[in-house]
Amino acid sequence: MPDTSPSWLDRLPRWAPILPGIGAGALMGLGQAPWALTWLAVAGLLGAVLVFSITSTRRGAFGAGWGVGLGYFALVLNWVTEPFQVDAATTGWMAPFALFFLAAGLALFWALAFWGAGHARGLCTRLFALAVAWAAAELARAYVLTGFPWAMVGYLWAPVDAIQWVSVIGPHGLNLVTLLAVSLIAMALRGGRRAWVTGGVGVATVVALVWGGAAMVPPLQDLTGRPVVRLVQPNAPQHQKWDRAFVPIFFERQVDFTAAPSHDGLGRPDLVIWPETAVPMLLDSADEALGIITDAAFPARVVLGIQREEDGAWYNSLVLAGQGPDVMQVYDKHHLVPFGEYMPAAALFRHVGVGGLAQRAEGGYTAGPGPQIIDLGEGLGRALPLICYEAVFPQDVHNAPGRADFLLQITNDAWFGQVSGPYQHLSQSRIRAIEQGLPMLRAANTGVSAVIDGAGRVLDSVPLGEAGYLDTPLPPPLRVTPYSRTGDLPMLIALFFLGCGAFYISRRVSD
Repeated sequence: MPDTSPSWLDRLPRWAPILPGIGAGALMGLGQAPWALTWLAVAGLLGAVLVFSITSTRRGAFGAGWGVGLGYFALVLNWVTEPFQVDAATTGWMAPFALFFLAAGLALFWALAFWGAGHARGLCTRLFALAVAWAAAELARAYVLTGFPWAMVGYLWAPVDAIQWVSVIGPHGLNLVTLLAVSLIAMALRGGRRAWVTGGVGVATVVALVWGGAAMVPPLQDLTGRPVVRLVQPNAPQHQKWDRAFVPIFFERQVDFTAAPSHDGLGRPDLVIWPETAVPMLLDSADEALGIITDAAFPARVVLGIQREEDGAWYNSLVLAGQGPDVMQVYDKHHLVPFGEYMPAAALFRHVGVGGLAQRAEGGYTAGPGPQIIDLGEGLGRALPLICYEAVFPQDVHNAPGRADFLLQITNDAWFGQVSGPYQHLSQSRIRAIEQGLPMLRAANTGVSAVIDGAGRVLDSVPLGEAGYLDTPLPPPLRVTPYSRTGDLPMLIALFFLGCGAFYISRRVSD
């Protein structure tokens, strides 16, 4: 017979399951950068599963899931208040509302997963269903409404070697395995002595994640004779970035860094990389500026972020420039930030005077055609450009038209403040490198600019909030990873059949 007796939690007011959920979710959030407290996060995840396990109504399960999501996202995404402080007199009042509604909205994905699992009967079936539904919710969060897979559950492993599993099963596979392992441990804690085997399997899975990940870490590569790349970090605070009094200062700072002598006896760089929107004018009127930049970089080519306009449409772009100046290739950012670079339902918001925080044109930016490989020339090879939060999306990297030799991210993390956002962005850039087995070169306006190898190791960096540059040998690519071949489709299929299995078992238990 199914267990339908109400728990002590269900006897409390309807909103009560939200409270322990918030606490568990906040503890989970401590696994993300900059805190990186993996084992506290695992404990928080276990607490979230246990809160679900002692609810016996779908309403209680929904409330518990929403509470977990609210506590988690409110902590992890606290940096979203920073853009509103750039012009605090105008938009500062929106900051707490933005954080609450973003956290509450994302929490609905988890609430629906908990609610769906709440339909199952029997403790083991319910916890199995929760793991599957929660992993499916994270997959949906990566795609629905342009997607926002920031700080997925499996990223709690980013500080330890277990994160290497994303190269095999991808981030969504790691979400699923993590949730299944913790659910098995929760079954043991709730099931008494007879469930010790189940708990042992869960603990063994966690151990396998950590030890197996450590076994997958490749040795450091020999970088002797590799091309030299220079990453430039001007450290332009967002409230000064477009101020006419400061624009020349930041531009000249980047030119000086570009022309500076090499670090560590590496010789003149073969490629210089400036961050997102580093050039303070449109591409069509930037010939003089590009001439100054490419002369300073000679004989290297330069990759830089710049805006451009074409037929009334504005683009957030990356260009490859050589002497002349010669604009050799252009990439337009294709995955735009809603409410940042463009406004959904722009006509509606225009009536109340609200526009995208990062947009530079009245109607916002226009999306480019999609991922693109750019050829940087002999010796340097081919790069997959990623502008700002395009590096957050595993599918964007996977859907590139061919395999690059390295990933190239330019970003303006000044929007993210100085506490958590830039470090989380860097962490997710590391994960993209591991997934693909490709090094990543990352030039950020205020930091952290870094060179990351295909195993996700940060080999060198310019710290957050400092102006500077670094010269680094370009690491070679590692092997082609299983995940880079398959993408998310196998996990989508697996979740479908596991969901069907959970439904079938639940029906058998209730009959």
